[in-house]
Amino acid sequence: MASKVKVGVLNDMGNGPDDAPGDITDWLMREITAVQAAGRLDAEVEFVHAYGLGLPSGTEAAVERAFLELARQDVALIVGPAIGDNALVATPWVERERIPTINWAGAERARGEWMFHHQVGSHEDESLVMARHMKALGADRIGVVFDQSPIGTRHLQYLEDEARIIGLEIVATAAISPLAEDASADVARVLSAQPQGFVYLGLGLSAPAVGRPLAASGWQGPRIMNTAGLRGYHGSFARDCDGWFYVDMHSDTNRTLNALREQMKLPPEQALWAAKGYDVGRLVAEGLARAKDFSREGVKVGLEQVKWLPAAEGEEGTLLGFGIQDRGALHGRYLVLRQWLDGRTVEVATD
Repeated sequence: MASKVKVGVLNDMGNGPDDAPGDITDWLMREITAVQAAGRLDAEVEFVHAYGLGLPSGTEAAVERAFLELARQDVALIVGPAIGDNALVATPWVERERIPTINWAGAERARGEWMFHHQVGSHEDESLVMARHMKALGADRIGVVFDQSPIGTRHLQYLEDEARIIGLEIVATAAISPLAEDASADVARVLSAQPQGFVYLGLGLSAPAVGRPLAASGWQGPRIMNTAGLRGYHGSFARDCDGWFYVDMHSDTNRTLNALREQMKLPPEQALWAAKGYDVGRLVAEGLARAKDFSREGVKVGLEQVKWLPAAEGEEGTLLGFGIQDRGALHGRYLVLRQWLDGRTVEVATD
């Protein structure tokens, strides 16, 4: 077997290391080092980075350039993209080049023979969780503001489908730019339909533009958003969206996460990032350790053999793994309802 294997890291959130958040390399190295120390992987792992600011702030072309840069450098595995829109456009490239790739985004459609998917949220599952929570709160009439983007429209489709099934009425919808800075008119138009609950769907860059006028209106009904609410861990987002329920990826009850936090002495505000990094790192490390060789085909088969690992994300009992025709990594109750209250994230009890 080769003494060295190259792993590509595709960052679609910036054009270079100085302006690209979300680098996951340290977590990949942490878990790879663990399997090396256990004698399960004797190869040296070299990381190759490529950057391309993708949608919605950048372009599809920038992500494609970054992907092809990695493909030309003979990587055996790629980690990324992280944004659902970019994972969707990258999937055909991944299938064409036949490079095992793990995207960590919310797009269930970003899967294939070679494209593996670590769900950081889900355009399909989250809307069901939100609809059912609104129903449980007695908000039978809901209004929706959504990003006019593949993320927002996909969420809306699944929200509408679930609403019909469980008896929710969507009384008004408004589409906004995913980069909108002021959605006051759209919020007012939705409120004029007198909803009992308010929903935002999208990437989250435009969520404060919805949250601020909704708060200023004095409207008192329950409000909920998808994993766009994860942006509350940074900047003023939590203040702008105070009181909103949202879909998160970590639970206070997850024993794997709690053990990790204790080991690394991590504060609560780092729990989400730790859970996500640990789980993606384990998938990569275990896939390499289980590969019979470091050809692209060999690594793909290695990933397919990763099964039933306790996940740090989700509620206690969530599992990580893939399969021969299973490209979704997280299994079980991996989505967790939380709420932003006074700048803190609070887990919400559900049935």
